[in-house]
Amino acid sequence: MVSPMAEILVFVIGAVVGSFLNVCIYRIPKKISVVYPLSHCPACKKNILWYDNIPILGYLILKGRCRYCKAKIRFRYFVVEALTASLILLFYIVFGPSARFFSYSILSCGLIVSTFVDLEIGEIPDEISLGGLAVGLVFSFAFPSALGETSRHFGILNSFLGALAGGGSIYLIGFLGELVFKKEAMGGGDVKLMAMIGAFLGWKLTILTFFIAPVFGSIFGIILRIKDGREIIPYGPHLSLAAVVAIFFGDKILKMFLYGLF
Repeated sequence: MVSPMAEILVFVIGAVVGSFLNVCIYRIPKKISVVYPLSHCPACKKNILWYDNIPILGYLILKGRCRYCKAKIRFRYFVVEALTASLILLFYIVFGPSARFFSYSILSCGLIVSTFVDLEIGEIPDEISLGGLAVGLVFSFAFPSALGETSRHFGILNSFLGALAGGGSIYLIGFLGELVFKKEAMGGGDVKLMAMIGAFLGWKLTILTFFIAPVFGSIFGIILRIKDGREIIPYGPHLSLAAVVAIFFGDKILKMFLYGLF
């Protein structure tokens, strides 16, 4: 059981983390430090006051506009803060203050940054995917229970196999797709993102993520094809969404699948 006060605290911390993720989403593609300079309005360049920078509430109080120049603040800032806070709270409710909670929270931060950067510029930053891959491997060794293992050796092995399965599966699909369609089918960023996912989830949930992602990709691909006539869509967001589904429902899905087979 988790107390309501603990849940409120986790949500607030998650919103603060989401505020930092917004900084990463904006600055990393531009190769700007995420620490300096201080947060400022992109339009008038004036520093944002601390009470205007309160996650979620700041956007609502300002009604989505800069206090000084009245330029529109992108709704993405509100979405990222609310999404991060909600996801981290859900992890806490489901997994409690455990190694899995911290592992999935770290992973979700990487997925959120990757998703919104990919949607904006069609690329996934190596700082997130490769950095996340390293963190996932180290975390699985330090806290093997995050992957359901009891020994550090099995923890790092499961993490390594997950990274290999994740990156290898996407690379293989991209290679085969390029042979068939004579053009790039999967970007290198997707390969590295899936390797990062594998490092945190282990090989079983990573393989499940691989099979879930095309479902979301097909649905959104059809919608965008009809709406905008798009033929190429970012695949990172679908991998990220599939990974979150695998986190919450993966064990049940795998048990149902194995039960159906045997």
